[in-house]
Parts: sequence; structure tokens; C-alpha cells
Amino acid sequence: MTSPAGPPAGGGASGQKRLKLLAVTACPTGIAHTYMAAEKLQQAADELGIDMKVETQGSIGAENVLTDNDVKAADGIIIAADKEVDRERFAGKRVLSTGVADGIHKPKELIERVRSAPVQAGTAPAGGAGGGGGRERSAAYKALMNGVSHMIPFVVVGGLLLAVSIALGGHSSSKGITFDEGSFWFYVNALGTLGFTLMLPIFSGYIAHALGDRPALVPGMIGGFLAADATTIYKADANAGFLGAIATGFLAGYLVIWIKKVKVPKFVQPIMPIIVIPIVSTLALGLFYIYVIGQPISWVFTHLTSWLNGMTGSSAILLGAIIGLMIAFDMGGPVNKTAFLVAVGLIGTNNTVMGMAAAAIPVMPLGQGLATQLRRKLYSDQERETGIAALFMGCFGISEGAIPFAAARPAQVIPANMLGGAVAGAIAGIAGVTNSVPHGGPIVSVFGAVGGVGMFFVAIAAGTVVTALTTNALIALKQRRAGAAPTGPKALAPEPVLVGAGTGTGAGVAAGAAAGGAVRETAAPPVAPGEPEVLSGYLTGRTVKTELASDSKEAAIREMAQMLATTGNVRDVDELVRVALAREAQGTTGLGESIAIPHAKTDAVTRPTVGFARSGGGIEWGSLDGTKARLVFMISVPEAAAGDEHLRILALLSRKLMDTGFRERLHTAPDVPAVLEVLREIR
Repeated sequence: MTSPAGPPAGGGASGQKRLKLLAVTACPTGIAHTYMAAEKLQQAADELGIDMKVETQGSIGAENVLTDNDVKAADGIIIAADKEVDRERFAGKRVLSTGVADGIHKPKELIERVRSAPVQAGTAPAGGAGGGGGRERSAAYKALMNGVSHMIPFVVVGGLLLAVSIALGGHSSSKGITFDEGSFWFYVNALGTLGFTLMLPIFSGYIAHALGDRPALVPGMIGGFLAADATTIYKADANAGFLGAIATGFLAGYLVIWIKKVKVPKFVQPIMPIIVIPIVSTLALGLFYIYVIGQPISWVFTHLTSWLNGMTGSSAILLGAIIGLMIAFDMGGPVNKTAFLVAVGLIGTNNTVMGMAAAAIPVMPLGQGLATQLRRKLYSDQERETGIAALFMGCFGISEGAIPFAAARPAQVIPANMLGGAVAGAIAGIAGVTNSVPHGGPIVSVFGAVGGVGMFFVAIAAGTVVTALTTNALIALKQRRAGAAPTGPKALAPEPVLVGAGTGTGAGVAAGAAAGGAVRETAAPPVAPGEPEVLSGYLTGRTVKTELASDSKEAAIREMAQMLATTGNVRDVDELVRVALAREAQGTTGLGESIAIPHAKTDAVTRPTVGFARSGGGIEWGSLDGTKARLVFMISVPEAAAGDEHLRILALLSRKLMDTGFRERLHTAPDVPAVLEVLREIR
């Protein structure tokens, strides 16, 4: 890539019309990269003599939104994003789609490439097919997350309605939990069942939608219905469950992408996205599922049933472990259904098998819900809220409450579920727990259907704890292998705490002592009358260091947390460090250009507080461009201020730090007052 010596083609020096470009920047974990990419693109456009308008889609919402008139006048659009961006509004324009990191590190190259980018059709796959920049793995991941996020409300609403109806209007019978037909709770239960009926079609449909846009929604949803209710639709012996819904979602999405590439006569093109593509893809996927996928699932169901029936004379602990493993594996799929129906078929002759199944059924939602509460920082806000609902559903034997977790992290969640289910089933088996109702979870004990209630609850509790601990361990292990900062006890081991006299009240010292470290008092930078205040007073001379003593990311975060404690705004230094490291585990805050902005949202701080420090030698931070961090800002805000204020600080910093001259002045400022004078430029 070479930069032109003069204005680019279409530039103003020759009297020709200036090139007009638009851009959209977005990142999934926050807004720092979003605004950094926006600033870099804008700077590159200004340097090249090109008109540029950039829409930012950060956590704070879309800003500088592109209008219809902007799009109409544009010569091309750059999408630098790591999450789904609606591209249909750019139909007829050249669109270049790539990652947000390219917007930060290759802005001029993107401006050159967009001139020859493909023209956006009326609809386009959100995953980046034809966009010229997305990676296959990223597209698949975003599609899966799109399906999970749309599925969660159906899981929560359906599950809670079922749980409430069972608790307040259910009756125990040989058919399970039943209701008086036509009663209020009968209809509440029916509504909950309807929510669950829609769950897998929505999941599959929105996976497909993220890949192939609206033409993929119909085949994706119909494929999801086949996965959820094949026994009714074409009389199969078993449903494929949520694993089948994942398969149909991706099959539908990629099938639509392939069909879009087929060249058709011009007169057919207008009806392709609304008639031809949905019909062809639905027929192809549906018939493929019925004739190809459905038969192996039925075969698996039949042979598993025969095999399990042949094991009913085996030792109770082995049979219980196998029942628990199968119940926990696919939560409604053929493996789960096999174990459940075998147990139901033995009610009246061998109620201990149903006792094993009943103990294993609630372990998945209870375990996943407990996991979100034990290590909250490993999970997003939405996942923690879903975890609360999963705990409630687990109490009523609704195993589907764990499906969103298994769908989002199958490699970690499914093995943990199976291990916990096996533990619960084995304990119930060896203890001789019985159940006379074809249902599971603590609720069946309320109906008097369980024999050996004490050990029944011991089995459930043991399985739940095993699932929760294993899930969190596997998630943390995955993050460590990916190069994320450790968040366990080793990372948070107490170190000597360097705190100052705070505001004269000793609050900073107290915070350090409470954190469990050895306290050594040092003088805090004096607060002179009229001292410059930066970022609404959140950053002052007390929270500036001209040279960090640390040479690693973990130690630097702790050193800066201790510096923030000198303000008296930090209740617990160790907790602040833990939260900041947990945020690093989700994705590095090393933004490139020798910049890092670690941040933490925690009630370990009483008000928003920002610190700045330099590192002459640089600290390895896992930055996007491989540079070591030499300019480090640390943001800490209470949970109550974790919304707009936190994002506003990040946005202001991210934008200003893209100014090369500003960074150079920060590097060379000789002392704290000089650093503060430079930082006052942040507005």
C-alpha cells in the first residue's frame, strides 16, 4: 500500500469532485476500539484529502449515524467491525467489510481497497461473505451468539411460566405433572410450553439470519422446528434438540450464502431474496433433514434404548452414572430422551431408575446458574441474569434452562453438565432413591413422589456443585490458553501494597491494609491549589505516575490500583485488581500504539477514579499491533456508574489518544504537573 503524493483520484486539487467515503466502526466488548478505529479512519481521510463520515456503534449506542442522504452521496463504505452491522442500507454502494483492528492499524489501506470493493446487493450475509474482510471463524461465532441472544428470552419466559404453573397448579400423576384442563394454571403452563416450542426455531433461525440475512430466516426457523419436534412432523422416534438446531441454523445460513452466488437472469434478481432463495433453501434443508439427518437420529435412539434396557440389572452406581451422563448430554435430544423414556417405562417395576433420572434432570440449570454466581466476572450481565432464571427453573426440573449456556460454550458446558449429571445419578443409584412420577427436580419431592428424600437432595446438590466448579474451571482454562490474564488465586496473591496518605484521613492506607498486603506509606503527590483536574476531576495529580516500577501487566494493574487507593476512593484494592484482571481475561485492553486502558466496574470503589502512568521500557499487554504498553490509563467506576459515565470516559480517552502529537507530549512531559497540563486537552 502506498499513499498518493497528491490528492487521490477524485480529489480536489485537479478540480474534480472530492471522494466521499463513509465508515462504520464497532467492537463487541466495549467502545475503546470502536472510537480508536473511527479516529484513525478520519485522520487518514483528512490526510488523503477525502471527505469521510464515521458512524460509531459502541456500547453507548450509535453516534454520528449515517443518513440516507449520506449513503446516497457516498462513493464507498468501510465497515470495520467485530460484530454484526446491518449492511442492507448500503445496497448499490461499494462496501468493504473487515475487523475493527484493521480500522486502527490499516486505515489508509482500507481507503485504497474500498474503491475496488464489491457492490453491495439488496441483501447480504452479515458474516461478511463478499465483504472482503471477515474471517470464517468470526462469522460463525457471531452467528452462534446471535442465535443465543435471541433464544434467551424464550427460555426465560417459557421456563418461568412453566415453573410457576407447576408450583401453584400442578398435580402429581402417572403421566407426570398434570393440570386441571381449562383451569388458569393449565393455560399458564400452555403458554410456557409455547415459549419452549419456539425456543429452538428462534435459535436456529437467528443463527441462519446472521449468516445469510433475511432470506435465511425461514429455512433456519423451519429447520429449528424439525430439530425441536420431528416426532410430530414426520413421526421420527426422537428429536435432535438444541444440537440439531445449531446444525440446521448453520446449514440454512451457508446454503443461502451459496445460493446467492448463483448467477441468474436479470429479470429474476428482484424476486430472489423474497421468493426463490427462501423456497429453494427451505425445501433443500427440510428434505435433507428428514431423509438424511432424521434417520441417523432415529437409529441412535433405537439402539441406545436397547442398550440401556439391557443394563438395568447392572450395579446401581454404574447405571446411575450412565443415566446421569445421558440426561445431561443434550437436554431434550435423542440421548437425553432415551434415558428419560427408559426410566419412565420402568416406573412401577423399578422406580430407582426414575430416581436416578430425577436427580440428574435439574443439575444442568442449577449448576450453570450457580457457576454464574460463583465467578460472576467470567460472565456477561445477560448471562448472569439468565443464570438466576436457570436456578429457578432447575428447582422445578426444567433442564432447558441450561441450553443457552451449552449453546454458547458447548466445549466447556456440556462436559461439565455430564460430569455433574453422572455424580447426581450415581449417588441417587447407590442410595436407592426412588421416584414414581415421570418428572425430575426438587419439585417432585413436594408431591411426595420421592423415596429417600434426604439422599435425593444430596445427589442434586453434589451434581450441581460439580457442574458449577467444572464449568468455571474449563472456562478459565480456555482463557488462559488463549493468552488471557489469569484471574485465579495466583494472580491475586497479596503483594506489598504501596499506598499514600490519601486525603489526609488515612483512607488509602486503610484500603491497602484491608486488602491484606503489607503497607508501606509513601507521600502522595501534593494537591496544589488550582491544580488541573482532568476528566471531570476523576484524574488528578494523586493518580499520575511518571514511571511504573512494574514490568508485567498483572503487577502494573496492582501498582495502579494502589495508586488510585491514595485518593480514598478505593474500599478494597484486591477486589479492584481482581475485577480489572477478570476484564483482561475477556479480551486485552492493550489497544495498540503503545496504549493500554485497563478498566473495572466494581463497588470496591466509591466514585469514578482514573489513573495514568508511563512505562519507559514498556509492558507486554497483548496489544492488537504487538506494541508494548507505555501509556497506561486505569479507569475504575462503581457499579452504579458503570453505564454512560464509564463509556464516556473510555470514548474521550480513545479518541484523544489517536492524536500522535498528544501521545508524544505525554511521553515527553518531564513531571506530574506537565503531564496534567497535557491531559487537560482531553475534552
